[in-house]
Amino acid sequence: MKNMSAWAIRNPILPIVLFIVLTFVGIVSFIRLPINLNPDVSFPMVNVTVSQPGAAPTEIETQVTQKIEAAVAGVADVRNITSRAVEGASLTAIEFLIGTPIDRAVNDVRDAVSQVRSELPESIEEPQVQRIDMEGGAIAYYAVSSTNMTLEQLSWFVDNTIAKRLNSIAGVAQASRNGGADREIRIELDPTRLQALGTTAVEVNQLVRSLNLDVPGGRAQVAGGEQSIRVLGGAKTALELGNRQVRLANGTIVTLRDLGEVYDGIAEVRSLSRLNGRPATTFGVFRSRGSSDVTVFDAVQKELAEIRDERPDVNIELVFTTVDNTKRAYKSALTALIEGAALAVLVVFLFLRDGRATFIAALAIPLSAIPTFFVMQSLGFTLNGISLLGLSLVAGVLVDDAIVEIENIVRHMRMGKSGYEAAMEAADEIGLAVVATSATIIAVFLPVSFMGGIVGQYFQQFGLTVASAVFFSLLVARLITPVLAAFMLRPHDDLRSAEGPLMERYMRLLKLSLAHRWLTVAGATLFFAFSVALLVAIPKSFVPPSDFSSASISIELPPGVRLEDTAAVSRKVVEIVKQQPEVTAIVESIGGGDGGMGAADVRSGQIYVTLVRPEQRDVSQDEWEKRVTPLLREVPDARVSFQSMGPGGGRPVALYITGEDPKLA
Repeated sequence: MKNMSAWAIRNPILPIVLFIVLTFVGIVSFIRLPINLNPDVSFPMVNVTVSQPGAAPTEIETQVTQKIEAAVAGVADVRNITSRAVEGASLTAIEFLIGTPIDRAVNDVRDAVSQVRSELPESIEEPQVQRIDMEGGAIAYYAVSSTNMTLEQLSWFVDNTIAKRLNSIAGVAQASRNGGADREIRIELDPTRLQALGTTAVEVNQLVRSLNLDVPGGRAQVAGGEQSIRVLGGAKTALELGNRQVRLANGTIVTLRDLGEVYDGIAEVRSLSRLNGRPATTFGVFRSRGSSDVTVFDAVQKELAEIRDERPDVNIELVFTTVDNTKRAYKSALTALIEGAALAVLVVFLFLRDGRATFIAALAIPLSAIPTFFVMQSLGFTLNGISLLGLSLVAGVLVDDAIVEIENIVRHMRMGKSGYEAAMEAADEIGLAVVATSATIIAVFLPVSFMGGIVGQYFQQFGLTVASAVFFSLLVARLITPVLAAFMLRPHDDLRSAEGPLMERYMRLLKLSLAHRWLTVAGATLFFAFSVALLVAIPKSFVPPSDFSSASISIELPPGVRLEDTAAVSRKVVEIVKQQPEVTAIVESIGGGDGGMGAADVRSGQIYVTLVRPEQRDVSQDEWEKRVTPLLREVPDARVSFQSMGPGGGRPVALYITGEDPKLA
């Protein structure tokens, strides 16, 4: 480091080309970096879903859930296991310690479940072990309507056309529909006929499962070639299925029509959606980990525009999105970074009072910040509030080393040396101090990146981004600044002036402080103690309240309620919310999921409320939620609360009441 600057001055081409290349790759990386609201925080989660149609929750708990929990409890790095037993399904969510490789966790859970598969009831479907790849909630919700399609046809259009095309977009983890209806061939058996023929519903179910399917039949040599043989036993229509003959256990041959009614209908409605109180078919778009909110949303919008052009009879309306807030936050952070850099340059000019010296010092900001984007992309970072905060914070720090270099070069120029001679001697003379200054800053911020827990995942990008930018600023100060100073600076008396009323006042205050040093130390100690006392009084939270202009309300009813009951409660909540003047749109998702654990639950619901822009209302989103919360508590027989739209989601505090007797719970 000692002779680095002198070498750079003698060989200016190599350092200049180096930073041209670094600037180029930094610009390319900046263009390619994903744009998100917050860093991607990984919560290693694995879901185990076991379906047993018709089983009661108590049976599910004892025969399935408890055995699954016992099997996965021995898996390494398990932090928490949460299970729910609902009618016909066991839902188990295994949360691992932060930092656990999710692929290894999925394999370990799958192996543990397979070991107890033989102990589970024979009537269950094959257990499903899935990792959670989605980052947070949906980035956008859309409502779909059509004037010439039935509800069933519209639902099939969403599943077969829209969802498939959106899932093919890079960065889309899932496009899930809520509301609508699913086609289903129904066989409604007549108990009187079953009794007369001496059979049961279980026997009929087994007959249909064994006969109504297509199976491979091997290979055959036909006309000198090989052909595959398939046995086609699946019915194509409900009428064909009803005419299918089956042999009962007592030897009687009947058709399925003789046992009951066979018709083409819709499945039992377990979820519904409403837009501003009117029934609607909606779907949400979820992004995958590591992808960009903005890029994914723009690609989805482009694909949906093509679908609208192809199907003008289908209306697809955007009703809710978090991307607008992400774009605003990104532009705000980038503007703050640019403003901070501009103010730093202005302050440098006010003190140096020379255009050339200011230009050389100011050049350190882009030459240090732009290559940092290459490091961010290499480490898998994104452009978010935390990483851009780091760059904004060090915008003024990046010029410190350059200013120190220039000041020492100017001092040598005042001795009568030329710019080249002054740069050769002064840059290496001050080199150790410059390196020590940058190393100190790196030593402060770099350990922040290695904090554990959830906080560590947020500040990993912060610490490494700041450390990388400071390191590049050190390279600029040792390589580029001396080169530019050697060939650009010109000696003149007004390069810098230490005189003036401001400097005179500062010198008088400095002399006074040195003359009463003990009084100065005592004052500093009292100021420090007062600051600590204020620190205790400042409110504390994981993240400050954010104004997303969108709120999420969770609804949960007691077990045993019907979908109609949940819909009625949701309508009451909507009636309360839509009376607020700040509300522009309300989307209801009722019975669409079981807390993200993979199955429908008719007793839960989610309401997404879109508010007007912050500048168009007198209260913040946090104040608005506090104002509406007492009104929501008046809704009887339901747990209604606002969900956090920030990192992690959920309620601020969750209490679990445990016990051995489910009736008392």
